[in-house]
Amino acid sequence: MADERVSHWEEAYREKDDTQLSWHQDDPSISLELCDVVGVDNASSVIDIGGGTSRFAERLIERGLSDVSVLDVSKAALDRSRGQLGAVGEQIEWIAADVTTWSPERSYDLWHDRAVFHFLVDADDRSAYRDQLYRCLLPGSHAIIATFALDGPKKCSGLPIVRYDPEGLCEVLGDRISLVTHREHTHHTPWGSSQSFQFSLLRVGQ
Repeated sequence: MADERVSHWEEAYREKDDTQLSWHQDDPSISLELCDVVGVDNASSVIDIGGGTSRFAERLIERGLSDVSVLDVSKAALDRSRGQLGAVGEQIEWIAADVTTWSPERSYDLWHDRAVFHFLVDADDRSAYRDQLYRCLLPGSHAIIATFALDGPKKCSGLPIVRYDPEGLCEVLGDRISLVTHREHTHHTPWGSSQSFQFSLLRVGQ
């Protein structure tokens, strides 16, 4: 399954530019707002799961953070993003890996995932993701996880997805995590269609 994901996303990023990617978002305003809710500041460490060519890491660097990592299954996506950012890209740690098989070597204050988790339709993959999240986040740390909402699309990039509301997401992630707040968001693709998302801000307990 992991090898298939690599092939799919490598092809997607090699063949399409950002204006052809339905998930592309120029302004990660909801994610940044939720960062403010938990007090992410210059001393915070953040990892962006499935960051691809997202602008989120760039915005964090602009805010003064110096410990920012981006993980994506597609090396092509990371190479493109790093090239686009120039000198700013040198301040970011780029990790080419599948989150379900990755071996994290450290912890972070914030785990950010916009639109990776909903692609994990296999229960074993969801379990592996959950294990990685808990390896990376100490008690008191936070996660922002955005997925298609219950009224969102049933597929993305030709792949099936699992839709969530905040309560359903927490149930899958287990009782070590609790919901702080959430946001509903309508994402407009580069060609103008609408997709319903939910953004959940979560806190890791003991």
